[in-house]
Amino acid sequence: MANLKDLRDRINSVQSTKKITSAMKLVAGARLKKAQTEAESSRPYVNKMQEIIGNITSNIKNIDNAPEIIKGKESNKTHLIILLTSDRGLCGGFNSAITKLAKNKINNLLNSNKTVKIICIGKKGLDHLKREFNEMIIDTVSISGKKGIDYEFAVKISNKILLMYKNQEFDVAHIVFSLFRSAIKQEAQLKQVIPVLNDIENSSKKDEKKDESIYEYEPEEEEVLKNLVPQNVSIQIFSGLLENAAGEQGARMTAMDNATRNAGELIDTLTLNYNRSRQAQITKELIEVISGAEAV
Repeated sequence: MANLKDLRDRINSVQSTKKITSAMKLVAGARLKKAQTEAESSRPYVNKMQEIIGNITSNIKNIDNAPEIIKGKESNKTHLIILLTSDRGLCGGFNSAITKLAKNKINNLLNSNKTVKIICIGKKGLDHLKREFNEMIIDTVSISGKKGIDYEFAVKISNKILLMYKNQEFDVAHIVFSLFRSAIKQEAQLKQVIPVLNDIENSSKKDEKKDESIYEYEPEEEEVLKNLVPQNVSIQIFSGLLENAAGEQGARMTAMDNATRNAGELIDTLTLNYNRSRQAQITKELIEVISGAEAV
């Protein structure tokens, strides 16, 4: 039988862990409500931006005259992967699912003889990718220490990406993030943000309803797009960060709930073993006393 002191120490240790995981579950649950509201509130703006850009591009008489950031370059040799993950762990397979999708995309691009560059927003993405793709990671951005995700943070990132595109540092850009469905379900997503036209076409195919409204633009469509596209990149990144924030808290709440229940079950098992060991020890001592008395 196990030593009684060791069993007591282990029970106390698991009880302490259970208190921590229970507290983390409550904190994550409180943060989830706010993060979920922000993520869901951003979706109409993202969808409307897609709709507006889609309407404008469909009215351009000659798409070949559109800016490269809309129609794309003749070359699509260099791809930029913008990986959105969390800075903290203890959230189940949340970050693993995102990085798995990113790795699949990167490997597919490399197998097609494409050049890949990676920007990691969140420390966990860097931790997952640096072993295999360290030489491709050109920048990392930490999101820890921020009280919340704000639009200015997304604008700073998008401005850097747009400057890189202007300087011919890449041809196509994708963001990889997690779409929040519920506290127990998050879906890793891959979305192309540059050039814009490809993403708009994919979105329009999913939308069965066609907008038959007639729009007039002042100034011309191309000029309007030049102003909208940078905002679209910022909004896509901002939306991805908000979706990630909600997904992270949901995944952490679920993971800590499972950990708390597992700790409770382990405590029950250890307590049972402790009682059995204590009973066996008492029985042994009684036998020794009785045997000694009989010998006398």
